[in-house]
Amino acid sequence: MRSSVIYGDVFTRHDMEAHPESGSRLRVALSGVPENVRWRAPVRATESDLERVHRPEYIRWVRELARGTCFLDTNTYVTCHSFEAALYAAGSTFAAVERALDGEHLFALVRPPGHHAEPDRAMGFCIFNNAAVAAAKALESVDRVAILDWDLHHGNGTQTAFYGSDRVIYCSVHQENSFPKTGWLDEIGTGAGRGYTLNAPLAPGCTIADYQYVFDEVFIPALTRFRPDALIISAGQDALSDDEHGGMNLEPEDYGVLAGMLIDGTDLPLALTLEGGYGPSLGKAIGEIFSALSGKRVVPIERPLHRSTERVVEILKKVRFC
Repeated sequence: MRSSVIYGDVFTRHDMEAHPESGSRLRVALSGVPENVRWRAPVRATESDLERVHRPEYIRWVRELARGTCFLDTNTYVTCHSFEAALYAAGSTFAAVERALDGEHLFALVRPPGHHAEPDRAMGFCIFNNAAVAAAKALESVDRVAILDWDLHHGNGTQTAFYGSDRVIYCSVHQENSFPKTGWLDEIGTGAGRGYTLNAPLAPGCTIADYQYVFDEVFIPALTRFRPDALIISAGQDALSDDEHGGMNLEPEDYGVLAGMLIDGTDLPLALTLEGGYGPSLGKAIGEIFSALSGKRVVPIERPLHRSTERVVEILKKVRFC
């Protein structure tokens, strides 16, 4: 199956040099893209696209504040380039979904990231919710969309966008009790969406063994039952052991393991969009993901399973779609 990458210099212009979410982070990610991967130009979303998830007054507020440099909350900034970059981040994520629907893996190396952004609120470095906007737009032409979030942090904004929907399944594996303190086991959706949100909060120090167990026992079976038309990956690589923003112990090759598991387990092309990831081995992790997209499979070193992970899986296996 073919794979490609979406990138444009517009994503480095949203930049505050001393901030963890800076343009230099993207350059590290780009170092992992193989030479033989096809490069595609970024695609700009419209404000109408954003309104499928975000409130019009919030979009206007961001646009006005982004005429200069300021903070939207305690850790999310904008500059005069940020609104444009955020539009391209959302549009390029949907372009990745379009390519996936045509049978091609595509990684949208975009920023600012998106999974914390709520319908009316910026949060956690995120301005607009790229994965949610892409999923909402895709639902105009397909029946069901799956979003799997392997970022270290829970994607509260993505969960909120589809919490009452049975057309989107949201699966998140993340470090328990980390920012933004959401994503607990009992958050499973409401109304028609009950059972379509699956959160796996894992203890700090977990390894690929724990992630594999969650994928094998919960996420992949749930995706198989759901039968999505498209699979979006909120791909944050901040669970790497050298990332100072988290306490997990994944290695770069482990992200290739996860990508390969999803491809083999669902038989779907992946539409990946960049979320977090701030450690020095981020580029290597991106390279391992592309290796998995090209067909390479790696068997990780056997590691012990964290006792609490077994309990998480035991509880999640009892969740059923209505």
